[in-house]
Amino acid sequence: MARQSISFTEPNDEWLKNQVDNKEYSSKSELVNDLIRQARSQQVQIDWIRTKLEKAENSGFTSESKAQILKQSKNLLNG
Repeated sequence: MARQSISFTEPNDEWLKNQVDNKEYSSKSELVNDLIRQARSQQVQIDWIRTKLEKAENSGFTSESKAQILKQSKNLLNG
């Protein structure tokens, strides 16, 4: 695993410490890695939505119903 040195603002460092102190995570490194994984997952969702919007904008109209679009979106968000 790559080793990095990063600096945090005081409020962010306190929040990280609290998460570790509350036994939510065993270390700041574990917490930061989890936050990065969450951000990467969110980026996948954002990219999917962006692609759908671009496709819709370029095609004009969709034949999918509101319910179908909502179901697809919920399925993606829920994994």
